[in-house]
Amino acid sequence: MTNKIVSVFLIILLLVFYSITALAHTAKIEIEGENRYKAIRLTPQIYSAANSNLSDLLIKDSRGESVPYFINTGSKTESVNREAYSMELINSYLMEDNFYFDYKLATTRSGDTISTSIDFVTRNANFAKEVDVYGSYDNVHWDFVQKDKIYSIDDKSKLTIEFEHPQKFTHYRLKLANNLEQIYFDTVNCIYSVETSEETYFIQNLEPEFRVESGEKTTSIVIEGLKNLRLNDITIHTDSMFKRNARAPNGVNKEIFNLSLNDTSYSDTTIPLYWYISPDESFIVTIADADDKPIQVNGVTARYYADEIVFEGDSNEVYTLEFGEDPAKTAPVYDIERYKSEILRGAIDKVVIGEITYEEAEEPAPGRDYRLIFNIVIVIVTLLLGTVIVLKLRKSGVAPEKK
Repeated sequence: MTNKIVSVFLIILLLVFYSITALAHTAKIEIEGENRYKAIRLTPQIYSAANSNLSDLLIKDSRGESVPYFINTGSKTESVNREAYSMELINSYLMEDNFYFDYKLATTRSGDTISTSIDFVTRNANFAKEVDVYGSYDNVHWDFVQKDKIYSIDDKSKLTIEFEHPQKFTHYRLKLANNLEQIYFDTVNCIYSVETSEETYFIQNLEPEFRVESGEKTTSIVIEGLKNLRLNDITIHTDSMFKRNARAPNGVNKEIFNLSLNDTSYSDTTIPLYWYISPDESFIVTIADADDKPIQVNGVTARYYADEIVFEGDSNEVYTLEFGEDPAKTAPVYDIERYKSEILRGAIDKVVIGEITYEEAEEPAPGRDYRLIFNIVIVIVTLLLGTVIVLKLRKSGVAPEKK
């Protein structure tokens, strides 16, 4: 009986506490497009009300079921730059049972010719050869480059020698242990091939609300609405002419200026923030005025790194984004995260955030103190449990009867 009372009390207490603190905000997702996957870019309003690590985000369909998603922080572009330089045979000979092919670049180039590999084309088949590769700039002095193997057997072939390091030689020598098969190369090319990868982040511009506060020899620009944003930089717009130091919460102290001298304008009023995440709604930039008058601030532009939420969506379905429910919530783990690279290579419809509904905490009635109510409940339950324990002890004969 005692255990049941304790369990019921704890459940009721948790439900009451949860009903007071759990405030799930919702945003409509305006679906469009016919592609299988959709992407929504998060707005500053969502960042501000959600957990700083976005662990509380949930996408729900019209049935209230969770829809798997992953967070995309940017796009990655990969490209291959490939150049081929033809080579011509200048000598071939046998020496000490080794067969040699000497090649040089067919075209003289003014600058360095960087090669990452050598490609061969041959009509010979069914051979496998170990090859020593040498390089030279003058066809006189030769440096060993590396040892490799080329072959063409049935439907398998390897007719490229990849250099361990890029080379700049103008001549290349191939040394074969023997050439009983009388291999001959129809075409030999030096290849320069390099893969480049460029990552592009979703940088958004925001013109937030701000106010200017004057202090003793300082001016503070209080910028609102930047909570939880990964900030790239902040630019101050002004017509004032000045050269002063500005300090930001991330520890950056930079000289900013806006000058017009001798018919030439000089201006740099941008403060770098290096991915700083603002923990508060108010972000303060402090300008040292010394004995000068405060500058006139006409506007502020903040640039931040945005995220996209990618999910599989049906154009005929209604979806909502829930956030801000539980500060201690851990992020959901979905299988879609494991194959997101394949999804990002395909076509994705860009959808937008619609109306946002905020669940506001109810104001307590005048004079009502929830801490007092909580303490009263604790006292009552303690007395109740004590009474139950005494009754059980009496029933078992352990406790004496009251005289």
